[in-house]
Amino acid sequence: MSVKIVDLYDLDHTLAADYLRQFEYPWEALAGIKDLILEIGKTLPEDEYDHPAEDVWIAKDANLYNKTAYIGGPCIIGHRTEVRPSAFIRGSALVGNDCVVGNSTELKNVILFDNVQVPHYNYVGDSILGYKAHMGAGSITSNVKSDKKNVIVKDAAEEYVTGRKKFGAMLGDRVEVGCNSVLNPGSVIGRDSNIYPTSCVRGVVPENHIWKDKGDVVAKTC
Repeated sequence: MSVKIVDLYDLDHTLAADYLRQFEYPWEALAGIKDLILEIGKTLPEDEYDHPAEDVWIAKDANLYNKTAYIGGPCIIGHRTEVRPSAFIRGSALVGNDCVVGNSTELKNVILFDNVQVPHYNYVGDSILGYKAHMGAGSITSNVKSDKKNVIVKDAAEEYVTGRKKFGAMLGDRVEVGCNSVLNPGSVIGRDSNIYPTSCVRGVVPENHIWKDKGDVVAKTC
């Protein structure tokens, strides 16, 4: 099972492409998201992006419903992205084009590729969500272990020491997470995989698989 950037993400669908190419594993990129956004923000064309607050850039064709969302810097909101009422973007959030950040959804230290949907009551922290990834209503990334120790990514064959206390989840392209699921610290979900609703996920889910329950992860048949 691969947990490398090249196996999880199509880098044609994010402003962070050049940055991510520097790393082998996606969690290595978490520490520099803030600085990355500040660097990219300075290069964004003024005819395409508004700059309503310090270190905040919002595409002119993005849709902020009712202006009730909190958007803290540094942050970039991409073209045609919807930010729905009462979203809470705490900062260090790079949100791609054609995304949905839903009502009461909270983002913190994240990269959302293009076409990502976190549309209803989601918490996404210290995570990277790939192209067309979708999190069902109420699903969250848990980004700190209860014992506050560093996160270790575990799969059937290997353990990866991340050196990070805060690490949510890495979702590959087109991952579907069912409603009210919890992705425990250090979860890595491979491309085109599905998580059943109300799941409690831990470790690595291979690409093109379905997580039904712990110990019941099956390959897709079509």
